[in-house]
Amino acid sequence: MTLLMTVLGVVVFAVGLLVSIAWHELGHLSTAKFFGIRVPQYMVGFGPTIWSRRKGETEYGIKAIPMGGYIRMIGMFPPGEDGKVTARSTSPFRSMIEDARSAAYEELQPGDESRLFYTRKPWKRVIVMFAGPFMNLVLAVAIFLTTLMTFGLNTQTTSVATVSDCVIQQSEKRTKCLPEDPAAPAKAAGLKPGDKIVAFNGRPVDEWSALQKDIRATVGPAEITVERAGERVDLTANLIENKVAKTDGSGKYVKDEYVTAGFLGFGPATGYVPQSFGQSGERMGEMMQAGVQSLIELPSKVPGLWDAAFNGAERKQDSPMGVVGAARVSGEIFTLDIPAQHQLVFFLNLLAGFNLSLFLFNMLPLLPLDGGHIAGALWESVRRKLARLFRRPDPGPFDVAKLMPVAYVVAGLFICFTLLVMVADVVNPIKIT
Repeated sequence: MTLLMTVLGVVVFAVGLLVSIAWHELGHLSTAKFFGIRVPQYMVGFGPTIWSRRKGETEYGIKAIPMGGYIRMIGMFPPGEDGKVTARSTSPFRSMIEDARSAAYEELQPGDESRLFYTRKPWKRVIVMFAGPFMNLVLAVAIFLTTLMTFGLNTQTTSVATVSDCVIQQSEKRTKCLPEDPAAPAKAAGLKPGDKIVAFNGRPVDEWSALQKDIRATVGPAEITVERAGERVDLTANLIENKVAKTDGSGKYVKDEYVTAGFLGFGPATGYVPQSFGQSGERMGEMMQAGVQSLIELPSKVPGLWDAAFNGAERKQDSPMGVVGAARVSGEIFTLDIPAQHQLVFFLNLLAGFNLSLFLFNMLPLLPLDGGHIAGALWESVRRKLARLFRRPDPGPFDVAKLMPVAYVVAGLFICFTLLVMVADVVNPIKIT
């Protein structure tokens, strides 16, 4: 049964991956057609074609390897300086440029002269290239909003999961009570697992972060109101000072750092708490910021990936994860002994995170990524405006094809990184904790 659920999870993720890729390419396709650019092909995947059908002037299809997708637009690059498309050169770098230019015109038909990509105004080309990543962003936001506002965020609540028997300084890193340890204030006050704290010193509380601050700011007697078996019960606890884990601005614990604060002595239960639209937006902003930071730190993670893949080192939880690793996590989600609703939330958040990563990665201003084409179109716009400002001749379209040698280097580095991540995902995968 476990194997069956794992396979089901992998298959479901593969379907989600294909939908995400198709959705991305649909953004490029729809805007290209809107601006009158001819698009001969719309393909999901790479490699041999499994299925295709021609509708109008475009062939729609699915290929064997679901690792990406593409649309083919006529005239992605302008002709060379001599006005030719198929000129040849003995220089390997020049050949790369000319090969890219020829591929952009290989399906040129009579009447296509006015439907070439490079002939569109720069702002139109920016829209066409931005539309793909933007579709991934839209999908990520839609999924995150749905899960956060409908199911909620898995977070600590004001309900009681455990009650400590005694007072132990958290810096001691022990759980067993010693004879000299005083009784925990929560236990002495009669707090029980399953209680839900609804008020502290007469002030209503419904969030763990607020309750935690109140507890840590209090030393001495405190009135605690709990809901127990449908009834409200008032308890009196005598909070004491204790050395507890330090928290950062967002309420997360700081490793191996401690502060002296008020102590009650219970562990909060976790659960899914539905978020408001504003809270959901704030949470997505944090995820976007974390995604950008992860992208910046990506080169620094390569040595750790190498050690995890080939030297048996521990795979860190914040290590980069590829499609294979995400599929394994999806399979693991479907085997967890948790309610089906929670499995669905886990999976949807995984898929949304994948789409957010696609958006951020594709916006890097490097060819052959969408961001590289956007940067080229923006640079062309700047050049032409400066030429008009200084009354110089129009420099014409910026020839992105001249950057193809750089694009091949970037693509080579990306392939090497992808293979490294894939090996790490197979031999030393990230597991759900």
